[in-house]
Amino acid sequence: MTKWVYSFGKDKNEGDRSMRNLLGGKGCNLAEMASLGLPVPPGFTITTEVCTYYYANKRSYPSELKAQVEDALKTIEKSVGMGFGDAANPLLVSVRSGARVSMPGMMDTVLNLGLNEETVAGLAKKSGNERFAWDSYRRFIQMYSNVVLDCDHHDFEDILDTYKRDNGVYQDTDITADGWKEIVSQYKALVQEEKGKPFPSDPYEQLWGAIGAVFQSWMVPRAVTYRKIHDIPETWGTAVNVQAMVFGNMGDDCATGVAFTRDPSTGENYFYGEYLVNAQGEDVVAGIRTPQSLTKYGREKEGSNLPSMEECMPVVFKQLCDLREKLEKHYREVQDIEFTVQTGQLYMLQTRTGKRTAAAALKIAVDMVNEGLITEEEALLRVDPESLDQLLHPTIDPKAEKKVITRGLPASPGAASGRVVFLADEAVSKAHEGEKVILCRQETSPEDIHGMHAAQGIVTSRGGMTSHAAVVARGMGKPCVAGAGELYIDIQNRIIRKGDIEIREGDTITIDGSSGEVILGAVKTIQPELSEDFKVLMQWADVRRRMAVRANAETPLDAQTARDFGAEGIGLCRTEHMFFDADRIQNVREMIFASDETSRRAALAKLLPEQRSDFVKLFTIMKGLPITVRLLDPPLHEFLPHDEADIKAFAKAAKLDVDDVMQRLSELKETNPMLGHRGCRLGITYPEIYEMQARAIFEAAVEASKKAGENVMPEIMIPLVSTHKELTLMREVVEQAARDVFAEKGAKLDYSVGTMIELPRAALTADEIALSADFFSFGTNDLTQTTLGMSRDDAANFLPAYTEKGIFERDPFVSIDQQGVGALVEIAKERGRSANPSLKLGICGEHGGDPSSIAFCEKVGLDYVSCSPYRVPIARLAASQAAIRLGNQKTVKLEPKAAGKKA
Repeated sequence: MTKWVYSFGKDKNEGDRSMRNLLGGKGCNLAEMASLGLPVPPGFTITTEVCTYYYANKRSYPSELKAQVEDALKTIEKSVGMGFGDAANPLLVSVRSGARVSMPGMMDTVLNLGLNEETVAGLAKKSGNERFAWDSYRRFIQMYSNVVLDCDHHDFEDILDTYKRDNGVYQDTDITADGWKEIVSQYKALVQEEKGKPFPSDPYEQLWGAIGAVFQSWMVPRAVTYRKIHDIPETWGTAVNVQAMVFGNMGDDCATGVAFTRDPSTGENYFYGEYLVNAQGEDVVAGIRTPQSLTKYGREKEGSNLPSMEECMPVVFKQLCDLREKLEKHYREVQDIEFTVQTGQLYMLQTRTGKRTAAAALKIAVDMVNEGLITEEEALLRVDPESLDQLLHPTIDPKAEKKVITRGLPASPGAASGRVVFLADEAVSKAHEGEKVILCRQETSPEDIHGMHAAQGIVTSRGGMTSHAAVVARGMGKPCVAGAGELYIDIQNRIIRKGDIEIREGDTITIDGSSGEVILGAVKTIQPELSEDFKVLMQWADVRRRMAVRANAETPLDAQTARDFGAEGIGLCRTEHMFFDADRIQNVREMIFASDETSRRAALAKLLPEQRSDFVKLFTIMKGLPITVRLLDPPLHEFLPHDEADIKAFAKAAKLDVDDVMQRLSELKETNPMLGHRGCRLGITYPEIYEMQARAIFEAAVEASKKAGENVMPEIMIPLVSTHKELTLMREVVEQAARDVFAEKGAKLDYSVGTMIELPRAALTADEIALSADFFSFGTNDLTQTTLGMSRDDAANFLPAYTEKGIFERDPFVSIDQQGVGALVEIAKERGRSANPSLKLGICGEHGGDPSSIAFCEKVGLDYVSCSPYRVPIARLAASQAAIRLGNQKTVKLEPKAAGKKA
């Protein structure tokens, strides 16, 4: 019989952290904490395999599940000495999701389950606190009605707000037991009215309703969107955790909180977190009340006058600090902890790896190596390469003038300007139109995930440093200011007020997620300086990676940026980009319109000095590093004038008749230019074009070599080759230009000639092509188009449906299609090197900056990847991680240093 349910707790513990895939992250860590002797309320986990079964079998359960759940419930009852549904001594449980990777706020939770008119009376009598019992009951009805019965939670909030307003009550904690009874009665009436049946009173009916809701929440839009953003497979499913309730809302000796063992924004080694007295967990993250800092240091840092737990609950705080030490040493990783204090007794409800900003990840990784907790290789594997992108975003220029409206909590670092929007859908719509927007909400909820992803940044008037907005924004690398309580954000009327200041939808604001400032208008920003931790981690990465990392660059600015980020050469210099300069386009067009070779050469002669000057600058900046220059590739029509005014202006400057220009434009028009007269086909028909470019490259190389006193290493790449003969002919053009220039200049230097593999035929006949090539560079942008028969420019209309339906796991233009395009790369590599063992291999498409594609390149055995300049740090780290995982790193694995002391 298949085991579908696993118990955890001090009396019966059937799991551990090695069972993450089966029990999910929450379930395996609850079992692990129980095994360590930590105070974990008992419970059980329904495995992720049930979720898979549920969706594969028309949302039904395995036949054995009901009995296994009931047996596990009896284990809890025995452990705590209470009965599920027992009117006199009721056991209440929480029902929570738990995927194998953390998806904060994306799936559903139900607390206080098991309450009804009988058990609430029993809870009141047993606890001696009637107010607490009815507060818990109203929380249960509200949460269950929203999560399981699909009632709008705002309707319940309206009832609560109306009661408080009518009775002159400000805080929920001021409502009496009789007040909660009245509210519960109204809640039940609302459910009866909306659903046509009473709120369920049978605890077992409640339990199975909640279990089903958690499994169903795996496929709700917010969870689907989150999985897409973070590349989490749909097939993983979620577990369900059922756990005995402990209560942080029984009185002033009770509390609930969320903590990180280190600061998840900066990485600073201090106990970071928030708590609330007399509250339940959702109060902390939902922003209903303003949370208080755990530590005195944290309170002072945030400028709060609310007492810290360290100051008002010192005994429990000391226990929590001890558990912090124990958990971080055990997991050797920053932990995100949820806890509850019930009448002075501490209970642990969750621990998981803490999500953090890129800056924090770097600092924590380096610090933990220095403390002896982890090795350098482990540190490298701890940092998500994509997260480094966060470090490259602008920050507020300290010299810029700014009008600060208010200051909230610095929930996620970075700065952004944009137009104010109030709804997530509006953020997505405006972003699609090319507008930069700031999403402003009282608080965010999981339903806002798509709008948060589309926005440049997020502002909330409620919530703390561990609110939904803060946690999700940090994970996305978006700046966020949370808990800006001085702002009155009126969603209905689309306006923000603060005193006399009014900000309407469409107005521009700037937010600084590092300081918590909300600023009127757009403010100048600057690029951040990379920290010492970044430099240390990149040094560790560079000595371990096997592949070189180059950049795609053709301007001096791009080349210098690439060098600053550690690029080891240029893997793709697109010469056509140099032709689009306003001062040159006229000469390019005249070359295209030339009716004979003599006229073409005359036009090319005007372009030669400009091309040469471009290459001198690049060679000088790269200081002897290899530069792969791709000769002219795009169809000629891309350089031509298209609107009437441009055509007339060109004709006048070129002294041509407008009708003749129109005729030539008609002749050059192609039905499918991507597969038309482009690439080496231009060189075959007009060899003088490639001759001019090759001459410019060699003249520049000689000049730069003499100026710098360093060897220049040009690599000349022939594009869109599909046959050996094409490459042979074009190589001869290049080599003749080299001989001519070297003879004229009385100098000689090393160079190489290769081709871009971007057509399936080229990959399949790589053994022939390699006979005339010194290198292959895989142009996976076009290779993906020609392999899949799919236009990159048009695929956006249907690719989302393909990823949703699982046809492609990811967009193949973002992450390489390993089965199709990847197979061609492997074939070309094997066949090419069989004919030419010294053949150098690289990749220069957009995939060169994608971590999973880089891992594929490492597995295949390419020599280098090339990507955009700002992706170079990402590629350096990803290449080192790939080498470590495959055992290809250059250095031996280091042993941990002696254990260090915690700050």
